[in-house]
Amino acid sequence: MLDVLSAAATRLFDSQEPQNVAVATVIATEGSVPRPVGTSMLVDAAGGIVGSLTGGCVEGAVLEACREALATGDSSVQRFGYSDDDAFAVGLMCGGRIDVLIQPFRSGCPGLRSDSGPTAVVMRLPSADDDCAPAAAVSASAVDESTGPSTESLAVRLGPLVPEDVVETAAQRVGAFIRSGRTGSIRLAPPEGGSEPIELFVETRIEPAHLLVVGANAFSLALVEAARPLGLRITVCDPRPSFADQTSFPGAEVVRAWPHRFLTEAAATGEFDTRSMICVLSHDPKVDIPTLAVALDLDVAYVGAMGSRRSDRDRRAALREAGVASPALARLHSPIGLHLETFTPAEVAVSTLAEILAVRGGRRQVVPLSDEREDSPLH
Repeated sequence: MLDVLSAAATRLFDSQEPQNVAVATVIATEGSVPRPVGTSMLVDAAGGIVGSLTGGCVEGAVLEACREALATGDSSVQRFGYSDDDAFAVGLMCGGRIDVLIQPFRSGCPGLRSDSGPTAVVMRLPSADDDCAPAAAVSASAVDESTGPSTESLAVRLGPLVPEDVVETAAQRVGAFIRSGRTGSIRLAPPEGGSEPIELFVETRIEPAHLLVVGANAFSLALVEAARPLGLRITVCDPRPSFADQTSFPGAEVVRAWPHRFLTEAAATGEFDTRSMICVLSHDPKVDIPTLAVALDLDVAYVGAMGSRRSDRDRRAALREAGVASPALARLHSPIGLHLETFTPAEVAVSTLAEILAVRGGRRQVVPLSDEREDSPLH
């Protein structure tokens, strides 16, 4: 919705002739589709249209759905896909499928008013509870680009969207989406006395957090595959032409360069920030040491390196000789990952991502949820 939010605000808050609007937003896709999740189209009460969902193949049906929403005030989720029986039926000729949220907004809708440029929009999907506000914009003034919004500021914005007993949980989960730059849906447990789960659609404008994987090998491929669903920007860097092959790492950017040089240049242009993660999986001292020396000098969320405890001792000694100070060296997660008795590339990838999530969540120790007390914040 962010792509039509300015047009919506112009109509909703016009001082002379405010208008109701309906916004159609792609909230899920499957297969080949023309536009990504988050793409929106606006229809105003005067019949004006802003934006496009698919470039034409379902626009007529979406227009009618928006007009109906304006007339009834009801929101809905509609699915459009290719029809094998009738190629001219309403559907996607490219063969994919999209789910579209049709959401009406009444003029003066307070949730979409923002004092500064919005960084995210949160919309509630239709449910049996019709008393909740349809959407809320998260103002850029409430968001630190590196750490994201505070739970307290988000709880205030989300208060009209969800019941009081789930607003803190909603704020925590929406905040995690915004910090990682993700766009997608969140499902919350039914509130007290409710029978239906609450679903929120979160669209963000913050760039995804950056994961740099150093070394092109089976462990790197497994980490890329495991990390893809997290919505990260993933880069694989290796100096060897035979290994740094773009086709071998779908979903990642592949850079053929010495990692310490790439990291130095990329950091200078702002491609790494306090949310970024660097995993050194090359297991080669001539690559590891200069790369880690650069990485540990950066203000990033996580730096890890793969290897045995013996190689870790040798690596730390080499880093000290290279001039890396003890406080910086203390930030190195090596051997990489949680202590889960992992051996295969896929297992190491899960262990590594679990450690990254724990570090990002501020947890020095991780225990099973079944061992947590019932009064823990996780319950």
